[in-house]
Amino acid sequence: MHQEYLYKKYYSLFLKLCARYAKDMHDAEQLMQDGFLKIFNHINDYSGKGSFEGWMRRIVVNTCLDYLKSKYLKNAMQLHFPNEIGESATFSVENNALDKIAMKDLLGIIQTLPPMSRTVFNLFVFEGYTHKEIGALLDMSEGTSQWHVNNARKNLQQKIKANQFTEIKCYEQKRI
Repeated sequence: MHQEYLYKKYYSLFLKLCARYAKDMHDAEQLMQDGFLKIFNHINDYSGKGSFEGWMRRIVVNTCLDYLKSKYLKNAMQLHFPNEIGESATFSVENNALDKIAMKDLLGIIQTLPPMSRTVFNLFVFEGYTHKEIGALLDMSEGTSQWHVNNARKNLQQKIKANQFTEIKCYEQKRI
């Protein structure tokens, strides 16, 4: 009964979280199921320190990271960039572009990122990890982590602008 309550309450939140790491929604659903299974199997390990939701979220994120570290995927997405990229390499998107894009569409665009860049971007932007922590988790240098975040931002910026242009073009065609 309590498990069903937790599942229903956090289903949407954890599915969105998993979708940011997975290559498609089928894998996201599987990751979410695996995460809930780990939560339910280890629920007695929760010490009461910190929020329960945060504890569960950490398990789901770690489940996603385990998936990405699997031998098959790790070989497919392993990239190392020895030169450190400083914080001066930044990219921006006009604020109104983000206002016009639905979260579902943004998630879809994030899923098109190269797997390692998507993973590092998610850990940095959504989970709040530092480049040092990401480097330790994914066995890469801080500079490589920075490169992946900047690469993801650049790709997202280009795809959002392309999406915005497509929407404007479709709107103009409807007016004619």
